[in-house]
Amino acid sequence: MFQTATGHAPFPFQRVFAESERLPAVVSVPTGLGKTAMAVLGWLWRRRFAPEPVRACTPRRLVYCLPMRVLVEQTRDAALRWLDRLGLLAGKVDYSDDGLVRAYDPWAGEDRSGIPVFLLLGGDVERDWDRLPDRDLILVGTQDLLLSRALIRGYACSRFRWPIQFGLLHTDTLWVLDEVQLMGSGLTTTAQLQALRRKLGARRTASVWMSATVRPDWLHTVDFDEAVDAPDPLELGPADWADPHVARRLRARKPLANAPVSDPTQERSLAKWLLEAHRPGTRTMVVVNTVDRAVALHGAVSRALGKHEPSPRIILIHSRFRPGDRQAALAALLAEPDEGGTIGVCTQVVEAGVDVSADLLVTDPAPWASLVQRFGRCNRGGEQPDARVFWLDGPPAKLAGPYRTEEVEMGITRLRSLGSAAPAELPPVDAPTEATAVLRRVDLLDLFDTSPDLSGRDVDVSPYVREGADHHVFVFWRELGEEGPTAEEPAPRREELCPVPAACVAQRIRKPGSRFWRWDIHDRAWVRVHDVVPGLTLLAPAAQGGYDPVRGWLDKPGKRPEPVPVLPAPADSTEEDAADADQPSVTGWWCRLADHTNDVVAAAEALISALSDLLTDEEREALHLAARWHDRGKAHPVFQEALVDAPPGGPWAKSAGRMKRYERPGFRHELASGLAALQAGLPDLAVWLAAAHHGRIRMAIRAWPGEPEPDDGVPRYAAGVWEGDQLPETDLGGGVVAPAVTLTLSPMELGLDPVTGPSWTERALRLRDRLGPFRLAFLEALVRVADWRGSARPSVVVEQGGAQ
Repeated sequence: MFQTATGHAPFPFQRVFAESERLPAVVSVPTGLGKTAMAVLGWLWRRRFAPEPVRACTPRRLVYCLPMRVLVEQTRDAALRWLDRLGLLAGKVDYSDDGLVRAYDPWAGEDRSGIPVFLLLGGDVERDWDRLPDRDLILVGTQDLLLSRALIRGYACSRFRWPIQFGLLHTDTLWVLDEVQLMGSGLTTTAQLQALRRKLGARRTASVWMSATVRPDWLHTVDFDEAVDAPDPLELGPADWADPHVARRLRARKPLANAPVSDPTQERSLAKWLLEAHRPGTRTMVVVNTVDRAVALHGAVSRALGKHEPSPRIILIHSRFRPGDRQAALAALLAEPDEGGTIGVCTQVVEAGVDVSADLLVTDPAPWASLVQRFGRCNRGGEQPDARVFWLDGPPAKLAGPYRTEEVEMGITRLRSLGSAAPAELPPVDAPTEATAVLRRVDLLDLFDTSPDLSGRDVDVSPYVREGADHHVFVFWRELGEEGPTAEEPAPRREELCPVPAACVAQRIRKPGSRFWRWDIHDRAWVRVHDVVPGLTLLAPAAQGGYDPVRGWLDKPGKRPEPVPVLPAPADSTEEDAADADQPSVTGWWCRLADHTNDVVAAAEALISALSDLLTDEEREALHLAARWHDRGKAHPVFQEALVDAPPGGPWAKSAGRMKRYERPGFRHELASGLAALQAGLPDLAVWLAAAHHGRIRMAIRAWPGEPEPDDGVPRYAAGVWEGDQLPETDLGGGVVAPAVTLTLSPMELGLDPVTGPSWTERALRLRDRLGPFRLAFLEALVRVADWRGSARPSVVVEQGGAQ
């Protein structure tokens, strides 16, 4: 299998990973030997080809987490090629003439046995991977997007899908954390999450931490048990060192020297030396520590070219590009150099995971762990006899960039003692800096409530995701009038989004004339932004400038970006993020509530059957009941009256046409469903799943911010449901008829009510603490997916005139 996928036999350590009785949790293997192939194809072997006991305990989802954006697409493309060669890829992939992945559609075709591959990358977020909880799949993404979702605060994700993706990422999932020396506080967070999954009852979930330098003791945290959570670390063994292909790479020629540049902080003199050192027809890579320095050096080299013949191609790569521009730059770097060769000016985004090999590598001083990774970008296969590595001996305080000066100084000390950067001759790496933010059990439990606080703000999880100022927002540009965007301005598409450090945007906003907007879920409008928090998606006018396709995001406005053509936005984009949005109820056909409920119950039963080994009897029963009752609240007059031109014979769950805005702003039918289920005596778990399946009703029932008060003195109201509302007797399908009921919101009050019993919050807390947040969210995800599937494949539809 491995040979068919990659074109060569596996190295011994790759075979050990796939065939071990227990999956190694820590993999420390030098760069360039194929850790990515080991992880992806090792998981595939264990899931599809190993003996049945191994297949049964191998998670169906592989989540491949990387600290840098530039690594993600290359890893995704490698997985696509391997699966395609094995005939196991779901969807359709299109290759360019030179074999690069040009496009991939994971949804093309009808084959459900194949494995789809999804991408989570700043500006390139494939949202619908969460519709496949019962399928084998691979999800490749950045640390920021994956860990924020694992903390139920997903960046660039509808807040109402946070619980679904949280539940799936912590159930039946193998996490592979690659290049962990670059993860900062995210490394500690992943260790804590694995320990908390064990303690809080998550099912069939494991983690693998990988890099050329990782050691098990890096994972020590307050809850992490190395013997349980990180068994059987994997390193190169005698069989690996005896393999001639491995030995050639480990002893690859990489002479190391101080670059003969008098002042490497001066980009002009450095550019002149680079052009002299570069050999025509080869690839030169320069890795510097900051985006500003990379942009300045790229400009200096481009200006210094003059009449240089043959002229090399100059490429700039850093983290602040729109997807199309970033892909074009990376493809140019990876392409075979022409007569003049290639000079890539890069930040540390390429120091790990990028499968590129330079004849000449030049690097800023950096912490030793980063330098080891950068050396891996030179003569990776050991086949270049004249490869060279130079380091720039400048003032650490000026060149350190995002790193601590003392760590850079330690790196310089080691550089001065070495004459070779061959992997076999490099000293070991020290443990990474201790994280300043450690996720505790109480923090995770508090995060389960995704409701914003009374000021409308969310808990900031960025300290757990990544340390320092490298927390990002996503910016896109549109042609706007002086008045700014209207509510009809389409949501952004992933092709438009540029990741930018939140601190850079915050600084820009303070400048006169700078304007940015975000979508407000309650006002259903674009609102001006004055405070910037990580994860926001921001709209800027193109006339304001600030982006160039070659240089990326510009800290100084002026360069007017060419907006990406605006195509129709995904159906559940800004509309899904409105508090009272009910876009899934508009399907293009009429469907009665009883028929829709039957469809959802059938979909739920199929999921229960496929995932039966992950579910208890109590959970199976609760899923069945929740599927039956999830839309009970659609019999509410507010919902039915919002349907335009409904035919006779309702109540209706799905509309063939448009829906009016609800008479009561913020109305949520699922709250009415949950209250009715509670008053009918259903178990608390079924009640919770019915009420929470759209991700809006959480640990407390309360009115939305700005929700209008009822005019007639109604004592309690929340989410458009009022005390005393009447639901008529309703056929829920399957022989179940829900009796007429007068709804009470007494559960929103604290304490014990003599009629309805414990409060909503007390019931929710008991469920969360008894089942654990991971299992509870996973069950929510299954109800939501059953609803999606039942809506997409109705068994009975009604035409406008009422005919079936």
